[in-house]
Amino acid sequence: MLPGVERSVYNVRMNPDKQSFAALPPRERILVAAHDLFYSEGIRATGVDRIIDRSSVSKVTFYRQYASKDQLIRAYLDYRHQGWMSWFKSSLLQESRDGASATEALLRTLRGWFSQPHFRGCAFLNAAAELGSTDPGILEVVRQHKEEMACVLDELFGRHAVSAGQSLSLAVDGTIVHVQMGQPVEEVLGSLKVIVESIVGR
Repeated sequence: MLPGVERSVYNVRMNPDKQSFAALPPRERILVAAHDLFYSEGIRATGVDRIIDRSSVSKVTFYRQYASKDQLIRAYLDYRHQGWMSWFKSSLLQESRDGASATEALLRTLRGWFSQPHFRGCAFLNAAAELGSTDPGILEVVRQHKEEMACVLDELFGRHAVSAGQSLSLAVDGTIVHVQMGQPVEEVLGSLKVIVESIVGR
């Protein structure tokens, strides 16, 4: 069982409770509502009216804050990147401080994420699949997110392998996709462990 701190930290950063959500100013409330809907239901499937209803703002207020849905999509990806990376780094650090090896820290962190009821895969891979063919700028945002994830993995495994982050990032992405497709979490993480050890050693 993972320490409760991982789940609580993830939920606070990525899924604020109703009371915290209601206390947010309109711009942030719109952004958090969009994050929830875009991630859970898809960017194309979520219309502006749905976001307005979820965030309890008027249409006038919405367009004062975000001139277009495209602008909100970029803000959503930035919000997701900042929140997810902060959680990812914090969780890896906490696991390492608790005595886990680099490999175990990664596996425990991912297991904690995959166990979340809100898990719907990687928001950036999902965005690339939905919008990448029509908006090359989205692909650049996705590449930047993946580059930062690779850098974090380089830091985590730096004592074991030189510049392994890119390879590890590809392995993690494959793991995320297979869990999203419904393959058993422990089975997928077992395969990831074999791949990680083949890259960095035991």
